Amino acid sequence: MADTQLKSDALLEQMKQHLASDAGKQLTKKIGLVYQINIAPKKIGFDEVTYIVDLKKGEVTKGQYEGGKPDATFSFKDEDFVKVALGKMNPQIAFMRGAMKIKGSLSAAQKFTPDIFPKPSKM
Repeated sequence: MADTQLKSDALLEQMKQHLASDAGKQLTKKIGLVYQINIAPKKIGFDEVTYIVDLKKGEVTKGQYEGGKPDATFSFKDEDFVKVALGKMNPQIAFMRGAMKIKGSLSAAQKFTPDIFPKPSKM
């Protein structure tokens, strides 16, 4: 696996901190699902970095999911994940364009919206 720095790394680090906050704990209670996110630097399926966004426990971890199968798995190119997470690209449009691939439960996937990401601080 290539050890490249992804733009998504910083976003997922913010997500980790967000889930530890009161707002994040509300999300965990509301959603209660586990997502696997595969992020590729250039092309989906190649040199992917895997993250687990566990909205049962309120954790974000790098690497494969240890507790069975995630409810839904998403695959993105780094730049497309950033656009979806920041609300600059609609997840449904990303899926239709092939910018996002989904495996697993579609109803679980539909709960994974830009709303679950922390809003970047305006500078």
